[in-house]
Amino acid sequence: MWKLIFDELQKPQTLGAILVGIAVMATVITLAMPLLEGDNLARRMKAVASERERIRQRERERLAAGADKVTLRYEPKAFMKRVVDNLSLQKWFGTDTAKQKLWMAGYRGPQAEIAFVFFRLVTPIAVFLIACFYIFLVLNWNQPTIVKVGAAIFAAYIGIKMPEIFLANATSKRQQSMSRAFPNSLDLLLICVESGMSIEHAFRKVSQEIGSESIPMAEELTLTTAELSYLPDRRSAFENLANRTGLESVRSLSTVLVQAERYGTPLGTALRVLAQESRDQRMNEAEKKAAALPPKLTVPMILFFLPVLFAVILTPALIQIFHWS
Repeated sequence: MWKLIFDELQKPQTLGAILVGIAVMATVITLAMPLLEGDNLARRMKAVASERERIRQRERERLAAGADKVTLRYEPKAFMKRVVDNLSLQKWFGTDTAKQKLWMAGYRGPQAEIAFVFFRLVTPIAVFLIACFYIFLVLNWNQPTIVKVGAAIFAAYIGIKMPEIFLANATSKRQQSMSRAFPNSLDLLLICVESGMSIEHAFRKVSQEIGSESIPMAEELTLTTAELSYLPDRRSAFENLANRTGLESVRSLSTVLVQAERYGTPLGTALRVLAQESRDQRMNEAEKKAAALPPKLTVPMILFFLPVLFAVILTPALIQIFHWS
């Protein structure tokens, strides 16, 4: 029975049917996902609203215990934590910048760190076993054994990089969302500051208004509001905002806020200049993308547009020539 299954899987028609089925399933899921999603904005805003209580409880326990660092987050999964602790995976698979990458991707707390380290161990093993099963048992690959082993090891290397690629993609999408919403956020912040609001109330108001455009930006501003209320140093809250986002524009905003806090410079004037620079930078990026379109469209036009154009122009003439001949 297994031999029949393996022989069937080796046929191009079967593989083609499987790929077509996967494509159809992916298309159906893509079309159905917007209908199945709930109120994502309300859920995320509710989650970040509870961060204030977490920070308050963390500061209370830090003051009570006299510790320099107390972390209150969701507890990680028991089996993941047990595997990571027993094998000392934090030492071997944890990196110095792993926590920073997780922050930038929107994952916080020990649960995210434990899960990241756990999957850095499990993913290459799982990919290696799947590759060995397919290469040695399913695929009729007429290659030496050393080549097959090398392909399996290469698959394991890809498995090692998969968690990092996932974090990089999540960070890129998150930063793209925040970059698009940052100019509007800065304008709203400027309006709130010039109307007489404190910086804490301004951040809170902007986070409520910008949530419909960018949930990650609203989340970061809400966390900054909570840190401004409970951290002993306001500079730390501004620097944490820049570190969590990883954007140069937000880092410039953090620098302006720190300087205004330290030297007492007018915050409204600095925010107005920063807002204008942000708008100019956004316009320059749009102009660069527009200027890069003609070279990018050259190859698609040669491959797809010109043959169709020639066929439309020459086909009537060829029909008349063959008709009269």
